[in-house]
Order: sequence, then structure tokens, then C-alpha cells
Amino acid sequence: MSENEFDILDELYFVTSYPDLKSALSLNDEEICMALQSLIRQGYVKILYPDQDTEHAFDEASFGRHFAEYYFLATKAGLIVHNSI
Repeated sequence: MSENEFDILDELYFVTSYPDLKSALSLNDEEICMALQSLIRQGYVKILYPDQDTEHAFDEASFGRHFAEYYFLATKAGLIVHNSI
């Protein structure tokens, strides 16, 4: 797991909007987008949209255009991996 991925998981113990996530990290949009995609592919983060209670399927083709509109939450697997490092 990269340092960026670890830092992102650290912020996703609770549902977090993209603007809140970005303000908590010293990463640019591209770095966050790439790390989020990697975490989602590994099953460590889930997308919530259009609200904080509705899980949204990951679509790689549109993720890069819409990721700033989503909420994110670490999955149980993501929390286990994060806490074991």
C-alpha cells in the first residue's frame, strides 16, 4: 500500500465527502483520484452517491470525471489492512 493510499484510508473511518477528504490531505486532485481508484479496485473503499447512505458502483470510465461529487468510506477489509500496517 502506498503512502497516499494509507493517508486516504486514515481519513475514511467515517463517511467523508471529497472536498473534506481533499482539505485533510496535502495531495492534488490527480494523486487523490489515482489512490482512490486503486483502493476501490482492491475493495478497501466504497463510493457513496448521491447521498451518504447510497452505495454507488465503481465505473472506471466515469470515475475521473465525477470523483469530486462522491462520498467515500473505508470498507471492513480496508480498515483491517490499514490497522495491520
